[in-house]
Formats: sequence, structure tokens, C-alpha cells
Amino acid sequence: MNSDRLDTLPAEILVGIANEHLRLNCKDRQALFYDLDIESELLEQKLAASGFVYDQNCNQYKPR
Repeated sequence: MNSDRLDTLPAEILVGIANEHLRLNCKDRQALFYDLDIESELLEQKLAASGFVYDQNCNQYKPR
């Protein structure tokens, strides 16, 4: 996945993909950004606009 396709995904799908990568492959958000080859600001803005925030303790995005 790359940032060119990011805008076409609904936030609910994107958060599912992000959380799956965090759970299975990535120890933190920085690893997620690298793994998905997505600019951090773009991912954060898209998820925040839909009400999701990163919970460092759980290492996943959750609804506010």
C-alpha cells in the first residue's frame, strides 16, 4: 500500500489495516509508517478526521 491509494480507502478499512499491521508486524507507529510506506502526517490526519487516535499502551488506533 502507498499513500496514493490512502485517500480512496474508507477510514474504517484503513484503521483495520493499520491495527492488523501493528498487532502482527510493527512494534510502534514509526514501524507502521515504514511498513506501509505511508507518510505519517497523511495517515494520522485521515484517521483523526474519522475519530481515531493512537493508543500507545495498546499499540493500536481506537475511537476517541
